[in-house]
Amino acid sequence: MILSRLPPSQLGLVSAWLPECRVIADLSWRDGSTTVLHVCSGGAEYIVKAGGPADHHIGRELDAHGFDGGVDRVAAWRRDESAARVVHADRAHRLLVLCYLPGRLAYRTSAATDPEVHRRAGALLRRFHDQARVVQEGADAAATRRTLQWLDGPHAIAPEVEARIREALRSAEASEPPLVPTHGDWQPRNWLVDRDRVRVIDLGRFAMRSADTDFARLAAQEWLDSPECEVAFFEGYGGDPREPAHWRLVQLREAVATAAWARRVADAGFEAQGHRMIAAALEAAPA
Repeated sequence: MILSRLPPSQLGLVSAWLPECRVIADLSWRDGSTTVLHVCSGGAEYIVKAGGPADHHIGRELDAHGFDGGVDRVAAWRRDESAARVVHADRAHRLLVLCYLPGRLAYRTSAATDPEVHRRAGALLRRFHDQARVVQEGADAAATRRTLQWLDGPHAIAPEVEARIREALRSAEASEPPLVPTHGDWQPRNWLVDRDRVRVIDLGRFAMRSADTDFARLAAQEWLDSPECEVAFFEGYGGDPREPAHWRLVQLREAVATAAWARRVADAGFEAQGHRMIAAALEAAPA
């Protein structure tokens, strides 16, 4: 039984919240520490997300939903059912139950490179970004420090490449772009397509960041081979807000994090993508 994988504390809460819970499908990602289950109980369907001891994604998702009295950033999406509603949650036990959203995951389907899907995804993201806009002194420098921490840890980046990365980070022009609510993993693996609708799942990387950080994963994946999707996305978004120098810095940070994180979880394919991203980011950097 898949539910038996959960520790007793989480299993007890799920049993209390969702009596006679039955698992329909295990939706967990192989490289993640969070168990994600599609379940049914009392004739209704739900998503159960249970984090492991080191998980911090459940907390971020609860922050996005305004759990514990915070600002509910997902409310604008929920009003038209573009995002799920929290049914039950326990932050201390890293446990979350959401209502089930209809739709098919765009990831690894033709929808992933459908310009119309990207146009709708761009419009959806713009609604999220437009909820707040703040300037926080030192936020961009802190993002660069996090990249340096990746470089200080285990990775397979060649020494000469690492040296170029460190120099590029050191010499990057200082800037403080406004921070907005960001999803943190905006790409087809978190989009549900339901006829002419696009819905969003997984707020586990929610944070206040610069808007361009939400474009980085698309730029490194779907937009490379389908530039028409990039055009459509920004048509939906209402324009391209990227400033070239900061965008290059965002791409370099994302590349390093991808390569180093993938190394940590032994995902060779994703690590190779990270190294390709590093090469492209360094090539785009000014001499």
